[in-house]
Amino acid sequence: MNFVLGMIGVAAILGLSLLLSNNRKDINYKSIGLMIVSQLIITLFMFKTTVGKAIVDYVTLVFDKLIGFGLAGVQFVFGGLTESDSVFFFNVLLIIIFFSAVIGVLNYIKVLPFIIRIVGAVVSKITMMPKLESFNASAAMVFGQSEVFLAIKDQLPGLSRQRLYTISASAMGSVSASIMGAYLTMLPPQYVLAAIPLNMFSALIIASILMPVKVPKEEDVIHIHVEEEKTSFFEMLSNAILDGAKIAIIVGAMLVGYIALMEFVNYIVMAFGELFGLTITLQEILGFVFAPFALLLGIPMSEVIDAGGIMATKVVLNEFVAMTQFQPMIENFSERTVAVVSTFLISFANFSSIGIIAGSVKALNDKQSKIIASFGLKLLLGATLASLLSAAIVGFFV
Repeated sequence: MNFVLGMIGVAAILGLSLLLSNNRKDINYKSIGLMIVSQLIITLFMFKTTVGKAIVDYVTLVFDKLIGFGLAGVQFVFGGLTESDSVFFFNVLLIIIFFSAVIGVLNYIKVLPFIIRIVGAVVSKITMMPKLESFNASAAMVFGQSEVFLAIKDQLPGLSRQRLYTISASAMGSVSASIMGAYLTMLPPQYVLAAIPLNMFSALIIASILMPVKVPKEEDVIHIHVEEEKTSFFEMLSNAILDGAKIAIIVGAMLVGYIALMEFVNYIVMAFGELFGLTITLQEILGFVFAPFALLLGIPMSEVIDAGGIMATKVVLNEFVAMTQFQPMIENFSERTVAVVSTFLISFANFSSIGIIAGSVKALNDKQSKIIASFGLKLLLGATLASLLSAAIVGFFV
């Protein structure tokens, strides 16, 4: 039954993407088929094989250990303030600082660039996608939607509208490794880990349908930008730590503002509903809007409104707000709903990301940032469809 529901969901998502495509004749269906098969193999390996489950468990233990190291630093500075599980900023967001430092070190000693190049080359060979797009999709899994453009800044000026869309879609459909530790404290680790590679392929699949890319062989090259002035190790480490602190503070500030605003709007909605003898909340309204998507993913009918509300919150606000609402509800949901919704939440596909991506590119190339801003809503649509596709793939195996 799960297989049938998964097939229906995947077919509907791809069908909608095809309907919205701006150039159906240039779609590389073989490449898309290969990427979907790759997703199925990855998910099957992770969830249904002994070796795959062992690897997922081991990686989870490694991240749990890293999170413990991060919490040791937080405990030293803030002491008893971290004793309460409700102190979200201390127990979740400040973990970002430690993970940012680890990513900075791995990048400085060239471990991450080496891995990203290898993964990008493999993805390009398997999927027949251009090398730059494949490299960018691989890099986005680590650096997220802002820093990923720095590595390809030398090629940004010459990229076509279609290639800009694919690269931006990969960025929006990704997550940053520096905040992955925070995600792992809020959602089941196996779905967080599965979503990362699945999202890489999903973003490429949907972008390849919505805005197909054709690159002549002689133009299919990568020019990785390298900073000429090399910083010292400790300067790099200090910058990475400060970057992590900035992210933690920004996310915390956004949560305060967004959640407070949601409570305010919810109060108005409930007061307005009472005038007509209705008991309704903002979350329920959002749930009704996203209920069809939840049904497509095979979520049980009794849970589609609540699950749809969480999914809509992620798109309208951001994934952290949605996770804070979803976390206390997990024990009341079925395993399939937890798997599907958790996978859907692991990406930057929300309205604010349009501005973040356009702003990141603007700092590198003003002309190209205006092009990205012009297809902002289609970018969000594509990234949301990519998140739905990843969730549907996971649904096959739960």
